[in-house]
Amino acid sequence: MSDQLTEAVDAAITCELRLLDPTVRSSPELLSELLDPEFVEIGASGRRWSRSEIITMVVEEAARSAEPISALDVRGELLADGVVHLTYTSESEGRRVFRSSLWRRTKHGWRLYFHQGTVSAP
Repeated sequence: MSDQLTEAVDAAITCELRLLDPTVRSSPELLSELLDPEFVEIGASGRRWSRSEIITMVVEEAARSAEPISALDVRGELLADGVVHLTYTSESEGRRVFRSSLWRRTKHGWRLYFHQGTVSAP
């Protein structure tokens, strides 16, 4: 694996894991630093979320949940210069969700551009 590929994938993984950190999830400011201005999510519910909607929802959810979210089997692939695709499974409160994220490098660092979650069968 080339150094450029490794660095890009590692940077995206680091940022993705930060998004799962309870401290980041409870801070609109920290979330804003990681989400691209054009961010969109298709949630595990099938709902499409805008950047502002997801920030509000994540902060509210963080205030109610005591259990951290864990990430399993995180994998990444460099799709193009400055674009990384990550996949992993999250677990929280007995719920498993398959996740897919697209990260892009901007002048402000790595930002999450798109995210999708699909609930896993029990």
